[in-house]
Parts: sequence; C-alpha cells; structure tokens
Amino acid sequence: MRGLLVAGTASDAGKSVVTAGICRWLAGQDIKVAPFKAQNMSLNSIVTRDGAEIGRAQAMQAAAARAEPEAAMNPVLLKPGANGTSQVMLLGEPVAEADALSYRDLKPRLERTVVDCLADLAGRFDVVICEGAGSPAEINLRDRDIANMGLARAAGLPVVIVGDIDRGGVFAAMYGTVGLLSPEDQAHVAGFLVNKFRGDSRLLKPGLGMLRQLTGRPVLGVLPWAPGVWLDAEDSLSLGAGPGGGRAPRPGADPLRIAVVRLPHISNFTDADALAAEPGAVVRFTALPAEVRDADLVILPGSRATVADLAWLREQGLAEQVSARAAAGRPVLGICGGYQMLAREIFDEVESGAGTVAALGLLPAVVRFGRAKVLRRSEGTGFGLPVTGYEIHHGVVQANGGEPFPGGCAAGPVYGTSWHGLCENDAFRRIFLRDVASAAGSEFVPGEFSFSDLRERQIETLADLIRQHADTSALMTLITRGTPGGLPFVPPGAP
Repeated sequence: MRGLLVAGTASDAGKSVVTAGICRWLAGQDIKVAPFKAQNMSLNSIVTRDGAEIGRAQAMQAAAARAEPEAAMNPVLLKPGANGTSQVMLLGEPVAEADALSYRDLKPRLERTVVDCLADLAGRFDVVICEGAGSPAEINLRDRDIANMGLARAAGLPVVIVGDIDRGGVFAAMYGTVGLLSPEDQAHVAGFLVNKFRGDSRLLKPGLGMLRQLTGRPVLGVLPWAPGVWLDAEDSLSLGAGPGGGRAPRPGADPLRIAVVRLPHISNFTDADALAAEPGAVVRFTALPAEVRDADLVILPGSRATVADLAWLREQGLAEQVSARAAAGRPVLGICGGYQMLAREIFDEVESGAGTVAALGLLPAVVRFGRAKVLRRSEGTGFGLPVTGYEIHHGVVQANGGEPFPGGCAAGPVYGTSWHGLCENDAFRRIFLRDVASAAGSEFVPGEFSFSDLRERQIETLADLIRQHADTSALMTLITRGTPGGLPFVPPGAP
C-alpha cells in the first residue's frame, strides 16, 4: 500500500496536526487520501454520518483530506471512565469495559479489525496517512502493539517521528525513541520532523546534522511555532489550547467571561471551541468556585462519569455556586453529562451502578441510563433558526416541562442540551451569547465569522507548514516507494 505512519516522541508531540497537514497537502494535489488511527484514547469524539463514534482528531483529519469521516478511519477508540476502566469502541460501537490488563486480552480480536480496516482504506484511496498513538518506544506494551510499530510492520509502512522542540530535549527524545526499538522496528523508521520551533533555524543546523550522523536518518523538516493554530484537541494535555487560548480580550469593551468547569472526567471539551473563537469572549477551564461565581456564563461540559463528577462538584463547592447562580438569574449551560447533572434525579445502574442519585434540580427533567449507547446526528430549531448537533450518551434525559431548547430544555437562566456541537451553529451562537450578556447586564457584539470556515483556514495553515517547511519531495518518495533499505541500527535496541 502507499502510505506513511506519523509517530511521535510522546503524546501531544504534534502527530495529529502533522497528519492533518500532510493529508491536506496531498489532497491539494488531487490525491485521494484517507487518515487512519488504529487505536485512539480520547474523550473527544464525534458521530459519523452512519452513526459511528470516532475520535474528533480523525474527523478533523478527514476534513483535511476532503473525505467523509467513517469508522474505518479509527477502528478502536478507548474512552476512559471512572475506576481506571475505559469503554472500548470497535468500529464506532461499544463492545467492552476494560482496564489496562484486561484490554491486553482483547488485542487479538481488535488487531484483525485494525488490519482489515487499513486494507479496506488502502483499496479505496490512493494514499493512507496513519497516526500513531503515544510513543512507539513504549517497550512495556510492544508485544501487543497495534497502533505504532506493530502496525508499521504489518502494513509495510515507513515511519516519520515527530518531536516537540518547545518542550526541550527533542534530540534526546528522537534518538532515544529509535534506540529503544528492535532492529526489525528500526528498519521502518525513515526520518524525523521537528515541531514547534521558535527562533533562527540556523542555530538548529548543527544538531540536525549530528542527529543524522548518529541515527543515519534525516530530519525531513523543521516546522515553526505557529501561534494561534488549534484543531480539535485529542486529550486533556491540550485542554484550553483551542481558539483564543491565552488571547487578550478585544479592546474597548469588557469581555464576556465564560467558565467551563474542568470536570475530572471531562469529555468533548471541544464544545467550547466555537465560543472561544469569539473575539469578545474569554473562555477559561476552571475548578475554582470563585471563577464559577464571577463568570458571565458557566458551562457544565460533557462527562464520561456523570455521577462521579456530580459528587466531585459537590465536594469542591462548585455545585453550591452553580445553584446560587441559577437563583440569581445568572446563566448556566449544561451539555450532555452536564445537562444530566442539572436534572432532578439520575437513575444509573449502568455507568456508575449508583442507582437513584439526586442531581442539582435546576431543570425539570430526570435521567435514566440505558445499556444501549445513543449515537446519532440531530437537527432541530433554536431561537427560530435551524441547528444541528450530535449525541453520544448512555444517559437519556426526559424533560417534564421548561422551555424548549435544542436537544433539551431551559428554565429561566439554566439551559441543558444533549447535543454536542450546538455552539458551532453560527447564528444560534450569536443570539445565545447576546442573551447571556444581557443577563449579565452587558452588551455583547459577536464576531461575524463562520466557525466552519475558521476551522478550514486552520487546516490550510497546517498544510502550508508542510508545503513550506518540510521536505515534501522526500515525504512523497516515502509514501510512494516505502522505507529505503540499508538504514543503520541504533544501539542499544529493544531490551
């Protein structure tokens, strides 16, 4: 097959965005390309057109490839929950709850599906750009690896290792990653990409030359730090790094302050991205009662462990602050698990096994958890406008009153929805934020931008990084011809 595996020296080294950039660079040449991640551990996910759940990063990469996202692009998705277990999603559907040890026993079953999905994509697309998981040098997990070197060897893929120089120690990380692989695995590692470099690249050249001498492998590009670049984060290491992260508020007016409660099992925190993109808003992820009290809008986001996170809200004094806000007429928005927390009661024998639990009682609704997982795209109206979203939940909310709200209900200043992606609807978001500002006694002037267009510009920025700062000729040779022979062994190798 024609393809490439983008591995990394660590989680959050830049694998996802480099994969997206390569996909768009290839798509811009009218090459039919698909992204692929064999195994992903993430609480940020999305629902495909046919009702499968996959990682948001792979959906973003599909958009970069100008392809429709599908389950084959992310056949195994792990969603961490409470008590050290993860829900195992196979081809977009839940098949098991497993801890780190029992998951190993599932690997043979999952491996066959991974290989079949990759072969299927290779048969329908010209090129498949694969993203690894974590680091390929996790030597304690190598014997059952299906996402990194195990995948590369099974599919005969060349591997490029991405390192984040902004963290420091990138040369040691790159050398060490190769040096901890077996000779057979090392034979697939064809080069390196340095990510997030700041400063004069001439200062880096001696190190690049020495790395090549030590490993026999070239650095295929030094990608500069690109301020303001964000795209559908994959894990909590990127929490708060979305649009507007660290940005100063727009001059001339007080910003609309939005506090997103940083739940222990927070999921789909990318729901806040469209709000953070607003030039007149400042979004903060927080667990501080004072910030929840003082914000203009508080969001209870999605959760992989609703009952456990509700108990945490109470322990931290945050539940009291949320209830006080509602009593004072100050806005609160609950999304998915956050919506469930705002209801009167939760009946849960599935996720937590806690039975009947008193919720915050701020919305006229009850929640019942079922074993079947709801996975679907949804559409309706909000403020008289057409809106869309998608649902990912076991807990089903039954509203028994209140005012209509897309995917849920509202009562005074409290809003709840089971839909993710609701605020990506531009016209709806603008009206909603104006209402929030009015309740706070201020005026909000929304930005006149399309969130989907903003995301598309981000993808093009990533493609430009590849076009302008990577050795695209060498990358294309790897993609079309595979790993070159004769690459030297780097000691000591896998123990």
